Amino acid sequence: MALTVTFLNSAYLHGRCCRHKVLHPLLGPLLSDSVSKLYSSYRRPGSQPEKKPSWQNIDFSFKKGIDVLKTQLSMLKKETKDYLIGPGGHPFSQYLLEQTRVLWEFRSQEDLNKWVISSDVEIGGKSEVHLKLGRNNQAALLYGTLNTEVPRDGETKYSGYCSMRAKPPVGSFARKKYYDWSNFNSLYLRVRGDGRPWMVNIYTDPYFSHQKDDLYNYFMFTRGGPYWEEIKIPFSKFFLSSRGRVQDDQHPIWLDKISTLGFTIGDKVDGPFQLEIDFIGLLNDRAHTEEFAYETYEKNPRA
Repeated sequence: MALTVTFLNSAYLHGRCCRHKVLHPLLGPLLSDSVSKLYSSYRRPGSQPEKKPSWQNIDFSFKKGIDVLKTQLSMLKKETKDYLIGPGGHPFSQYLLEQTRVLWEFRSQEDLNKWVISSDVEIGGKSEVHLKLGRNNQAALLYGTLNTEVPRDGETKYSGYCSMRAKPPVGSFARKKYYDWSNFNSLYLRVRGDGRPWMVNIYTDPYFSHQKDDLYNYFMFTRGGPYWEEIKIPFSKFFLSSRGRVQDDQHPIWLDKISTLGFTIGDKVDGPFQLEIDFIGLLNDRAHTEEFAYETYEKNPRA
């Protein structure tokens, strides 16, 4: 125990970034949920600093550590089996012929737990957002109230947004994983909105990038009314950064490095909103041949 305490003290003194990188892989399975408090250095203005060292707030639980270790080994076994069989546990020949895939469908609270919601409350705003199961547990209902009132902090200039974002995939032993959508060319959704526009966001971690997560987005316009609508968004429609993209024959290379997917509303209109989502899937539309939805220019045009 004394050795563990010494190790925690040394990691704490080396800074927040080192603290996260060192403690999480080694001691994460042995700590309870309170270990997250050790990573956070945020303190509300005016609040008193904690006098007790951060490591004393950690609750060691060896029984929980054993249970977590069994779970992680089980996940590693499944990942190894899927890797030997083929992508996603499917034979390679079947994977190449796959034309549709359902990524998320909302039928239980467990499906909702795969998503997180946020709003401008995090920056002092007054918007509200909630997520629950829809009627007959057949869809996710994202609803709330948008408020564009700017916080009086002297720094924030804009406010008024709410979002819903899928949790990034995580492998065994907290390894970061990615979604591979390179076998498809369109995002396919079945939604029912209230007529307000939503921004669909794709977060990626491409090979050639100076940022942690690149963001690609495209507006989804809902028509409102009692009827469901099926929306198909080709990946070529998503906004690409000014750096352009690195691509092979048909698909941009970032499609195999998808971090997560999200929805954001921020149309600067105060008032209630709601969006029902039945499912989110992928589609390989053979009839769609467009490679890029915007104008392209030569990098070094000849005079």
